[in-house]
Amino acid sequence: MNVSTIEEPKYKEYKDFFSFFLMALLGASINFISRIFYRQFFGFDFDTSVLCGYLTATVLTFIPTKKYAFSAGKTGNTAREAVKFLGISLVALVVQVYVAAYTLEWVATPLFPKLDKIYRETGSHVVGMGFSFLANYFGHKLLTFRSTGFYDKIRSGSSKQKESQF
Repeated sequence: MNVSTIEEPKYKEYKDFFSFFLMALLGASINFISRIFYRQFFGFDFDTSVLCGYLTATVLTFIPTKKYAFSAGKTGNTAREAVKFLGISLVALVVQVYVAAYTLEWVATPLFPKLDKIYRETGSHVVGMGFSFLANYFGHKLLTFRSTGFYDKIRSGSSKQKESQF
């Protein structure tokens, strides 16, 4: 029996996912609390309060996510990663806002009309956050904190254009 052909579990992938999950819990907590804060104290409607809560969490969780979830603290590409992080986060934001709004309108309100509005909104928000978590994880794992070569291609293309001008 050849033991060398047995693949060992990918502990780094599990660790990355678990670390991202912990950072997502931090972000979800900030998102959730700030959504309630914006709704109660600023009088925002549900969709706007979800949007503002998400943006607040995105800004406050970039550095911890970079450093702890993807071990990218010393890449030297923080500005580039921040732009990619924001782009992925905006896509996940759209996912969260629309899933939360549709869940509230099409699931929570029709199925639970007697339940207090705050509970229907909270449940809908949690569903939206779950879908947003998946969009964020895969987006950040596949694009944000890994070199795709896209930036280098743009940079080398612009330097070739400058050389051809001379």
